[in-house]
Amino acid sequence: MADGDDPRPQDPPNAAHVSQSVDPSKPDDDRAKTGLSTYPPALYLVATPIGHAADITLRALAVLSAVDAIACEDTRTTAKLLALHSISRPLVAYHEHNEETMAPRLIARILAGERIALVSDAGTPLISDPGYRLLTQAIAAGVRVVPVPGASAILAAVAVAGLPSHRIVFEGFLPARQVGRRRALETLRDIPATLVIFEAPQRLAASLADMADVLGPRPAVIARELTKMFETVHRDSLPALAAAFEQAGPPKGEITIVVAPPAADAPALTGEEVDTLILTALSSQSPSQAAATVATATGLPRRRIYARVLEIAGQRG
Repeated sequence: MADGDDPRPQDPPNAAHVSQSVDPSKPDDDRAKTGLSTYPPALYLVATPIGHAADITLRALAVLSAVDAIACEDTRTTAKLLALHSISRPLVAYHEHNEETMAPRLIARILAGERIALVSDAGTPLISDPGYRLLTQAIAAGVRVVPVPGASAILAAVAVAGLPSHRIVFEGFLPARQVGRRRALETLRDIPATLVIFEAPQRLAASLADMADVLGPRPAVIARELTKMFETVHRDSLPALAAAFEQAGPPKGEITIVVAPPAADAPALTGEEVDTLILTALSSQSPSQAAATVATATGLPRRRIYARVLEIAGQRG
């Protein structure tokens, strides 16, 4: 092999443009005409949209068109996504209630020469979803595992939060019971990183109250229904968010919580950077609202920010 040669099988040149329906009843010779048969036997971990159906990669569509079967949490959810893109492949239900028996069957199919894709109902497989047993058994059996990256609620929430992103810790779902939840939060309290947590709507207010008590008045963001029609992003301190959602009641939809790191571990902003944030906030908010927004985003004392807001507002006349 010459230096620089990549030994890995490559996607066909036209793979990025493949979205046509593939009839599973056709022999592989017919499928070869589409350029799809170049995908080797493997377990393909394919990311699907977290909400907006258009948020799927061209490569993911090509892989889903090429595989022999797709293992999915809910066949109805995956069938709807495939129908939107005119893809027809056999679906296999794979979830926490049957993974113990299904994992070895899927591995056996791959070892026999088939290509199997694993998808979750939304986002990247194995991230707070079933699939870990299948993955570990595939690795143990020497099966090739191919990531097909795409949408992730974790990264989408971190990107929109406006909190430090140089170091993040993903906790998944906190324990449902308060004792376990507070114990988990105590292990996270001193970690010098932004925290990302999934939570169920009916537990959101209680979890935020525990976070405020254990983690303190840190800036935080509640990202709900990201990429969907009713997407909302709430930014405030943990105590304020806890009070707001306690009063409003359980929201609907998927929820991701992003919590700023301990104040000493947040990267320090220069005075010029703080002024820029203030000017941006003042362009659409009153001085008091701008002070609250910037204080929440930076973790700096609100009184100090408000004094600077008044100075800048006075200079602008």
